[in-house]
Amino acid sequence: MATFQLSLVSPEKLLFSGQVDQVDLPGVEGDFGVLPGHTPIVSLLRPGIVSAIDGSVGERLVVLGGLAEFSQEELTILADSATSVEDFDLAGLRTQIEEMQEGLSKQPAGDELDRAVARLDHYRSIHVALAPTTAF
Repeated sequence: MATFQLSLVSPEKLLFSGQVDQVDLPGVEGDFGVLPGHTPIVSLLRPGIVSAIDGSVGERLVVLGGLAEFSQEELTILADSATSVEDFDLAGLRTQIEEMQEGLSKQPAGDELDRAVARLDHYRSIHVALAPTTAF
């Protein structure tokens, strides 16, 4: 059976490098699979699981976004963050999500934030227009 090279890299390290038969990816426009001979493609990845299959052996890795490129029988995944499913800290992710949601609840509401940005733009435009200019 035909295979292709897969390299999965995160900022910390090379997580996987080897020949595979198939890779399933979580694309931002939907999940998709790559087989040998696939048309060249570049896709943004959303958080999800990458499954790499070599015969009857499978490797599952959690990615938290990134970019995948397939060309000339080589798939390169540049992950924002990645780890094996077994090593993934689900409790830590839940805590991080809760902290982010709490931070968002402290942000001004959309309309209030829009008004604040408009005031800032107005303030800057007045002060930039009134600021003395120097000729060079």
